[in-house]
Amino acid sequence: MGKVLCFGEILLRYSMGENFPKQQDMSAYVGGAESNVALALAKWNVPVAYCTALPDHFLSATILAYYNKMGVDTTTVIKSGERIGSYYLNQGADVKNAGVIYDRKYSSFSELEPSSINWEEVFEGVSWFHFTAIAPALNAKIAALCEEALLVATKKGIAISLDLNYREKLWKYGSEPNEVMPKLASYAHVIMGNIWSAEKMLEIGINQQLIASEKEIHLVEQANASSQEILAKYPNCNIVANTFRFSKEDSVTYFGTLYQKGNSYKSETLFAANTIDKVGTGDCFMAGLIYGILHRKEPQQIVDFAARAAYQKLFIKGDATTFPVEEIEQLIKQNE
Repeated sequence: MGKVLCFGEILLRYSMGENFPKQQDMSAYVGGAESNVALALAKWNVPVAYCTALPDHFLSATILAYYNKMGVDTTTVIKSGERIGSYYLNQGADVKNAGVIYDRKYSSFSELEPSSINWEEVFEGVSWFHFTAIAPALNAKIAALCEEALLVATKKGIAISLDLNYREKLWKYGSEPNEVMPKLASYAHVIMGNIWSAEKMLEIGINQQLIASEKEIHLVEQANASSQEILAKYPNCNIVANTFRFSKEDSVTYFGTLYQKGNSYKSETLFAANTIDKVGTGDCFMAGLIYGILHRKEPQQIVDFAARAAYQKLFIKGDATTFPVEEIEQLIKQNE
């Protein structure tokens, strides 16, 4: 198994407690969508590397030492610029929450230029490349840099996965997601997201009358229809996965679907009360997909593992999962 290379921005998340600022209870977490995938895969003993840009100072060194300790290869990290990107979010809230505040402008990663990375060298020993729709949302230069990576990865026969993370507050540089993402998605072999992000970014239609009932059977039907349209539009893609997470206060209903070779697979529907941290669940699902595919699991096993891993992340404070493979598989067996 070659390495999985994740490309994106390492972020600092600042989460305010219930009594902030009276009690000055703000916690900091290291994360970012692609970072969360890398850390999950490392936890599950998949060889993984991370490519990003960070300033050359003690905080970056501390963060990279942590990644190395967790098993993530950081030799391709670029030391440049002066800022680590960050965002602010109330503890326990979702990244899609309207109250999220991004502070990523002029970060080291966002200031990367096209042709600033030697992708031939970065892809040495790599068999899988993972990126998300978050990086190209930052600015046109990063979108171009993503395409550079995709061209080289394709030339080298590297498998490519894309997570259609939609972050409305990031798309502020004059290009709409549907003007940027279809071209980048055309390189991907595995596309994961949800029916709403696929509509927004790839213009994949949704039957609003069908999903208006919010019944599970109709949501799965729409997921299958969206997956079929993605596979028809993007011939390189052979697997499409969708997640469904519905929150009501602290409780969550969660399930995932996978579509491959004309067949649809759905995970168990999982219910959680008193969740701790919603950040990173989708990233954990993505990592589960990659893990299952790399280990040549059956499609039903892949979606079951990805969904259960994502569900367990709801009970972990911080951005990345700490659940080992054995515990996730045991929980699946207990509920069969």
